[in-house]
Amino acid sequence: MKILGREFNEKKLKKNVYTAVLVVLVGWFIFRFVMVAVESRMVVFNPVRDANKNGVLVETVVADRKEGAINFPIAIKNNRAYVSGRARAKLRAGQKIAEGGTVANISNNLDLDSGMYVVQTRGAADGVNNVQISCNGYFIPVYAVREGVVMVEKSGAAVSQHVDVVAQDSTFACISGGINDGDIIILSKVSNNQKVSK
Repeated sequence: MKILGREFNEKKLKKNVYTAVLVVLVGWFIFRFVMVAVESRMVVFNPVRDANKNGVLVETVVADRKEGAINFPIAIKNNRAYVSGRARAKLRAGQKIAEGGTVANISNNLDLDSGMYVVQTRGAADGVNNVQISCNGYFIPVYAVREGVVMVEKSGAAVSQHVDVVAQDSTFACISGGINDGDIIILSKVSNNQKVSK
């Protein structure tokens, strides 16, 4: 077969194509081998390796005892509210209600119709109101307290600490014991004895 005045040899063409493909494949394997070697020597940020070496980066707050108030919601209608026994233990006569008014009286006996305790209020608007519960303790974001346990940073590691939660609202938990002034409370989610850094 003649192409443009030259004789075309199919066997020679096949050999040249196979040789070119083989050269490309060998060149690609050598290139990848060299690149893997180069990449393995590069210092690349690896979050898992960094966490194992330096500790997990966490958000913290320093425990500081202070006087404050926690908002406890109760539903009031005609200056009367019904609460559970657990809620009753947190309420006292004279406590202020955030939307106006005060707690006037808390019954000692269960209301037989509702099975709850009756709380009488004075000057409170109908609807859901917040009773301000005074607390002298540590105000920690509520998401950092998990089933009565907070994580405290000690010697670069997270340590679980059981605490006494007096009251909590949707934002803060008031803790009366289990931690001390100056303790570093970890707000991030970490495991017990996990290495941490601030």
